[in-house]
Amino acid sequence: MSTICLLASVPLLVLLSGCGKSEPGSLNEPGTGGGAKQPGSPSAVEITTQSGVHMVYVPAGEFLMGSDQGNPDEAPAHKVKVSTFLMDQFEVTQELFAKAQLPNPSHWQESPQKPVERVRWRDAKRYCNERSLLEHLKPCYDEKTVDWDCDYSANGYRLPTEAEWEYACRAGADGPYDFGRADRLRQYAWLADNSDQKTHAVGQKKPNGFGIYDLYGNVSEWCEDVYTVTYYKESPAADPHGPPAPGKDVKRVIRGGSWRSSPDQCRATARQGERTGNTDACFSTDFCGFRCVRRVTPEELQQLRGAK
Repeated sequence: MSTICLLASVPLLVLLSGCGKSEPGSLNEPGTGGGAKQPGSPSAVEITTQSGVHMVYVPAGEFLMGSDQGNPDEAPAHKVKVSTFLMDQFEVTQELFAKAQLPNPSHWQESPQKPVERVRWRDAKRYCNERSLLEHLKPCYDEKTVDWDCDYSANGYRLPTEAEWEYACRAGADGPYDFGRADRLRQYAWLADNSDQKTHAVGQKKPNGFGIYDLYGNVSEWCEDVYTVTYYKESPAADPHGPPAPGKDVKRVIRGGSWRSSPDQCRATARQGERTGNTDACFSTDFCGFRCVRRVTPEELQQLRGAK
C-alpha cells in the first residue's frame, strides 16, 4: 500500500518491525503473531511519537467483524472498512498516566510500568486530551458536554472505536486469536490461568501480528462505543462509531481479556459492556484499563518528515 510506503520513508520516526528493542517490556518480538493471515493482509509499522510514546501505524483495510459462532452480541459477522490510524503499542501505564498530571487510581501500584486500571471512562478520555495538548494536537473530546463528545476529525488522541480495536487485534487473521491455536494463549496474554490474579508490567508477553502487546490479556480496554447487544445488526459498513447514547452513565464497550479472564473471554471478537464509573464514588474495575489511538494523514506524515 502507498500509505505504508510513505510511512516507511519517515526518517528517525519509523522503527520497522524487528529493528531494535520495543520498550517498555522484556520481549523483543514485534510483528510475530504467526496467525492464519488472509491473502493480502495489511502490514503495520512501529513509530515513536513526539512525546516518546510507542505506537503502531495500522493501515486501512476491510475485515469480517464479529462472529456467528460466539456469544449472541458478537453476531452477525459483518464486513467493516477501517481507515488508517495509530494505536498505542502498549496499554497506558501508570507512569504515562502520572505524566498527564492525573492521580493514579490503580489497585496494583508497585510498578510504574503496570497498566493503569480502575480508571473511569471519562478519566481515560481526560488523559487522551492531556496527551493531545502535550503534543500540540487538537483534543478530540469536548469536556463541556455530558458525554465528552468526540470529534473524530480532530488529530488528537482518543479511545479506539470497537471496530478499530478488533481490526488491530485480528491483525489480518480470521480466527479467535491471530496467532492460531488457543493452547498458545499463555504466550500472548496474562489471564486467569497464569496471572497470579494480578496485573503485570506491559509488554512481557508476545505481541500480536501487528506488533501490539497485551491485547488478549493483562487488563481489558475501554472503547469509545456505547454497548448494545444488537448493534451489529445495524452497524455501518465503514468506520462505525457505535450507537448513540440513550441516557446518563450508559454501558460502554470494553474489549480484550484481563488477568482474571478465561480463554473464551480473551477472543478477538468477545465483547463486554461496563458502566463508565463517571458518577460512582467507588469504582473498583481493577481489570480495566485502556490504550489510545489517533487519526493520521499522509500530509501529517510528510510534515513529520520535514520537521526532522
